[in-house]
Parts: sequence; structure tokens; C-alpha cells
Amino acid sequence: MGKSGKKITTFAKVIFNKHQLTPIIGTYECKIDAKGRVLVPASLKKQLPAISDGFVLKRSVFEPCLELWPMTEWNKMMAKINKLNPFDKKVDAFIRRFMAGVKTVDIDDAGRLLISKDLMGFAQMTKEIVFSSKVNIVEVWDKARYEATLESDDFDFGELAQEVMSNISFDE
Repeated sequence: MGKSGKKITTFAKVIFNKHQLTPIIGTYECKIDAKGRVLVPASLKKQLPAISDGFVLKRSVFEPCLELWPMTEWNKMMAKINKLNPFDKKVDAFIRRFMAGVKTVDIDDAGRLLISKDLMGFAQMTKEIVFSSKVNIVEVWDKARYEATLESDDFDFGELAQEVMSNISFDE
């Protein structure tokens, strides 16, 4: 809901208030050192909300990459997950897998992000990585794996776009 109380139905509508984020935009190629340090590009850093609030870095559910969640977005997701029944075996298994490898991280004064060895291993990161926007979070990929995913012939993107986007109202 927006400040006016009207339901927001437009896809990727940009809302400027302290409770909702502007979508993050762009794809950024970077170098990562053997210790897992990566300099966050200035143009990406400018888009990230309240760097002082920190971030959560976790394994992606569907892809061999990591997800960088601004703390405000992570807290929204945790509020939804906390509503699930912890005595349901499937919920328990989901939460365990969803939370596997989760780390809180910060961008230091030099603009660097530290990625832990276990998360680097999960994403099979080498020396070149990619930060790729995913609306309100950022995916972090090994560059070669990212490019291979984009070049994959596993599905027709036009058909996928039609299926996913065809029921969205663009009236507002």
C-alpha cells in the first residue's frame, strides 16, 4: 500500500518513501581477491539503501549465485517467513535450506564487501564476478556462470515474458 492507501498494482512502480525501496538497476563486473574482498562499484553503491543498516548475503534458492539483500528487504522477508507454521515438516525443511549460509555483511569505509569462503564456494566464484540487479536485491555471480546462464537455450525468454507479465495491469 502506498502512503495514500491506494493499492499499488503497476509492476516496478517506483515509490519514494522510507518504507519502500527504489528498484536497483544495472549489471556490474568486478574483481574479487582470494580473501573474498570486492570493491562495490560507486554507481551501484549509490543505489543501495542505508549502507549503515547493513546487508544479508545468502545462497540463491534457484541459481548457483548469491543474493545481497538490503536489511530493510531482508526484514520484510523474515516477517513473512515468521508467519509460517514451524511445526509443519515442509516449512521446517524450507527454512533450514533458505537460511543455509546466511551472513550479515557490511560495505566498509573503503567501499569493499567481504564474501565468506563458504559462500564463494557455493557460487564457484573465481577472480571475476558480476553484481546483477534483481529489482530490490542484487545477485552476485561468478562472471562465467552468469554469462552461461544468460546464453542458455533451456527456455524461450519471449514465451517466459509473456507467461509472467501477461496478467499484470499497466493502467496505473
